[in-house]
Amino acid sequence: MIQSKKMLQLSASAALLATLVLPQFASAAEQTTAAAAPVTLSVQQASSANVEFSSYVKQQYGIQLTGNVTRDQYGTALAKVVASITSITEKEAAAKGFLSAGSTPLLLGEAISATIQAADLKELALTYSEQKVAAALKKAGISYAKGGTLSQKTAQGIAVALDTGIVSASQLSASKVTGAVSADLAYQLLGKVSELGGHYKNYLGTISEDGIYGKLAQAWHESQILKAGELQEVVDTALKQNLVTGYNLKDAAFDPHFDPARTITYGHSDLSHAIQLIGLLKSEGIDAKVQFEPKTSAFIYLKEWGEPVQTDDYQVVQIENGNYIAYAKEYDLSFEFASVEDKKRFQPLILQYAKKDAEDQTGLIKGSWWQPLYHSRTELADYTVITNNLLKEGRYIVQSFSLNDQSAKVVEGFKKLDSKLTVETYQFWVDQPFYNYLLGEYK
Repeated sequence: MIQSKKMLQLSASAALLATLVLPQFASAAEQTTAAAAPVTLSVQQASSANVEFSSYVKQQYGIQLTGNVTRDQYGTALAKVVASITSITEKEAAAKGFLSAGSTPLLLGEAISATIQAADLKELALTYSEQKVAAALKKAGISYAKGGTLSQKTAQGIAVALDTGIVSASQLSASKVTGAVSADLAYQLLGKVSELGGHYKNYLGTISEDGIYGKLAQAWHESQILKAGELQEVVDTALKQNLVTGYNLKDAAFDPHFDPARTITYGHSDLSHAIQLIGLLKSEGIDAKVQFEPKTSAFIYLKEWGEPVQTDDYQVVQIENGNYIAYAKEYDLSFEFASVEDKKRFQPLILQYAKKDAEDQTGLIKGSWWQPLYHSRTELADYTVITNNLLKEGRYIVQSFSLNDQSAKVVEGFKKLDSKLTVETYQFWVDQPFYNYLLGEYK
C-alpha cells in the first residue's frame, strides 16, 4: 500500500516526536576527516593553530600550562593525552618513558623526541637516512651531519616532526632545538599527539570551501540506519511499554570534539536541507567547521496510519500490539564557528529562513520544519534550558531530550528496564520553537 501524503506527514511528525520526552516518560534526541595541519606553517598560521590546540587540550584533557614548560609538566601532560587516546592508564603511559623526569626547563629537541614516541612515529623516524634527515632539517636552517651536536635519533625525530607537520620549519627556526618550550608550543605538540591518535577535531570541512557540498552528500549517502545490539533492545522495550515515545541513536566515533563555546548542533533528516543551510550560512558571510553525525530516530508508528512503506532509510518492525517501531535515518550537523559572535548569528537566520510558520510559506530553504531543532552546550540569549538523558554502550549513544522537571521520570523509566544502566544527564540550551514542541505545541 502506498502511503498517502497525509500518512507521510504523520510519519514525519512522529519522527520529530522521537527527539523529545513528553511529560509522561517520553524521549529521544538526537568517517570523517580529522583536522589536518599543513606540512609547513607560517609563523602567523602557527600562532592561529596554537590557539586552536591550546583551547582543545585545555577543554578535552584539563591540562593547564603557563610560561616555559618543565620536563615533569610535559611528561605528565603527555601521559594524560596518551592514556586518553589509548586503552592504558596514565601511570602505564608514564612508564613508557617518553621523557625522563626533572624540574628543569623542557628543551624543544627533547619535547619533539618524546612527542614522536607518544605519537607512535618512532619506527618511521628510524627509517630516515642521514641524507634524508639533512634535507628535512635544512628547511629549518639546521645543518646536520652524523656525529655532530645533534644525536642521530634526535635528528631523525625532528625530521619526522617537520615532514608530518608536528612542527613547522619557521617554528623550529624561531625556537631553536636547544630553546625552551613555551606553553603554546607544548599545547601544539600535545594536540598533534591527539590528532595522530584520531582524537582531535573531527569534521568534513568548512562552510567556505567549495567541496563541502559534495563531502556532505557523500557522507549522507554512506550513512545508514544504526543498530546498537543489547542497548537498543532495552530502549526498544521502553518504546513497547510506552515508557518513552522515541529515542535517537548516535555513533560516538563521529563526535567532532569541537569547542562548546563556539558550537551549535542542528538536527534534520533531509540532505537538500543541509546543503541549502550551508549555502545560506556562506551567503551571509559565516564560516565554520562542519561535522556530519549520522543519527537514527526510532519511534512508534501507529497501525491506523496505514501500512508503512520501507526503504533503506526508513525501516519498521511490527510489535505485539500491531503497531510498529520505525527507524528513520537522520543526521546532526555540528558547526564550530570562527567566533562566539558568529554563533549568535545562527538563530536569527534559522528563524527567518528555516522556520516554517505557515502551510504554504515561501522564502524558506527546502524541508524547513515547524519546530527546527538546534542546541548549544553553553548559554545563549533567547534559548531555553532542557535536559539530555543518555545511555552509552561502547561507541553508541542513546539520547532523550526532556523538560528539566521530567528528567527524573526518564531516568526512572530506563532503570525499570535494567537497574544496572547508567543514565547520564546534563542541561543544555535549545531553541524556543523546539521547547514549545516539548510543551505540546505543534506550531
